[in-house]
Amino acid sequence: MLSFGAGILGSSALSTLAPTLGGGLIAPLVMWAGMLVPIVLAFSRSRPRMLLRFRWVDLLYGVVLGGALRVVQGWLDVAAGASGAFPSYPTVNGSLTPDWWFTEALTPVIIGPTIEELFFRGVLLVAIFTVVRRAFGKGFAAFIALVVTTGVFVLAHGISGAVGWDDAVVFTLVGLVVGLLVLLTGRIWGALLVHMVFNGTYVLLALTGTLLA
Repeated sequence: MLSFGAGILGSSALSTLAPTLGGGLIAPLVMWAGMLVPIVLAFSRSRPRMLLRFRWVDLLYGVVLGGALRVVQGWLDVAAGASGAFPSYPTVNGSLTPDWWFTEALTPVIIGPTIEELFFRGVLLVAIFTVVRRAFGKGFAAFIALVVTTGVFVLAHGISGAVGWDDAVVFTLVGLVVGLLVLLTGRIWGALLVHMVFNGTYVLLALTGTLLA
């Protein structure tokens, strides 16, 4: 896990010392790079037999829970003082920037959720659950694994910039939902799809806001 710690420190340093650069895509990329090492090492050695199995119900989990979390995020955003209007992307001469498809679509919808879920739920949650279960049983192990991974998940998302109370609550809810899915189903696809749908619905809302602006 040293690489993850290095990734967190590097991402935090970029966000603090060079906020214009680090607060965009670079800081998350540094953090994700730190996650990839333990992912590769862990999955090359061993993993739970059911973890990577896919069931069609996982798709349902993703659409329903990911969409519900986005609705809750909207409510919290308004409660925190936002207008409730559609978000939007910056444009150049009325068009999206040339790198939009990568920085605002592919990265947050596909790359980020995949790396984060494989690390937080596929490696960290499984490792904590396995270790704690040997001494204290499944129930306590599930609780500890869920709390720790959710806390680290929220911390990691606060590295790239200021996080308001509404953001912290949303990240906590996302972490709890996807963690519970893995613990209850034994599979990671539901969690991954929830994360993708949650991020993807923001992209759709922001595209709508940009077109209406």
